[in-house]
Amino acid sequence: MKRWLGIIILSGSLAAGFAFASEEGGHAEGSEGAGSHGSHGSHGGPVDRNTETAEFILHHVADDTEFELEVPFPPYHLFTVHISDAFAGLVWESEPGACQKPTSPAMASFPSLGKFLDGCYDLRPTKAVLMMWIASALLILLALASKKRDQNGVPRGVLAHVVESLALFVRDEIVVPNIGKQEAPRYTIYLTSLFFFILAVNWLGLIPGFFTGSGVVTVTAALAVLTFLLTQAAGIRSAGLGGYLAHLTGGVPLGLWPIMIPVEVIGLFTKPFALLIRLFANMLGGHMVVFFLLSLIFVWHVAAAAVSVPLTVAIFCLEIFVGILQAYLFVLLSSLYIGQGVAMGHHGHDEEHAH
Repeated sequence: MKRWLGIIILSGSLAAGFAFASEEGGHAEGSEGAGSHGSHGSHGGPVDRNTETAEFILHHVADDTEFELEVPFPPYHLFTVHISDAFAGLVWESEPGACQKPTSPAMASFPSLGKFLDGCYDLRPTKAVLMMWIASALLILLALASKKRDQNGVPRGVLAHVVESLALFVRDEIVVPNIGKQEAPRYTIYLTSLFFFILAVNWLGLIPGFFTGSGVVTVTAALAVLTFLLTQAAGIRSAGLGGYLAHLTGGVPLGLWPIMIPVEVIGLFTKPFALLIRLFANMLGGHMVVFFLLSLIFVWHVAAAAVSVPLTVAIFCLEIFVGILQAYLFVLLSSLYIGQGVAMGHHGHDEEHAH
């Protein structure tokens, strides 16, 4: 079984590498044939393969409103789903022509936010949203398929045992040790759902033709914001609003409050920022490494496949492990932060008992 699995992965990587080279070559030939300058680009300069390869890779890892299903075999491109056309009704303008206004230079790095501030409310889903919908649907089907129980309530089947083992691992090894037995049941549902969702999105991006939703910073930012809000709610619920605000002073004298309060407030936001950057950078970086290794076949020579393909297979296998590792780390850190919020109330009680 292991041998067949290795052969399948190696064959798929070889096919993907040659498909990558064929598609890049097709783009290069098309650009040469379309212009009147032969091997020159639209600005009259020579075509740079490195630049074309970089643009090709960035196009495939960037979020977009068009979903292209590609395969590593002829004709390489099956179809393109224009998500923007299918959900064209989800665009509103505060005034006519708001969506056609050019983005201001100050918001050039965040064009979607710039459009929103200009009055263009575009709620059309992107590839990342589409992948999250697919991941959610698969998780629902997984839950329905693994709910089989015998008369004693014991799971039946391998799938049910695997799902329950993962759920128990999250509850017993992550949530309970960091939040405590008393408060853990309140947050177990959220953290378990978060683990399975991130794992599904991470692994879905490893399927050829699909997209890695967790490689988009807005997706990881949304997940981090959910953890941030739940952490603050846990702190307020545990210590009360007064105790929560008093915790921001750090217990220092009144004269040091102007220094301590800004530091504590900044600390509140650095935690979710670390969450979103960790997940985003690891998932995006791994996929870009795979693309760059395969691009060696085109940039250098087809003989580079002897080196790039084995490295690609190794990185691909590592990405399978990274997918579940990042889900584990995200949930682990989320439970730590929520546990710190829950502990605010316990600190207050401990101080009262000490007095």
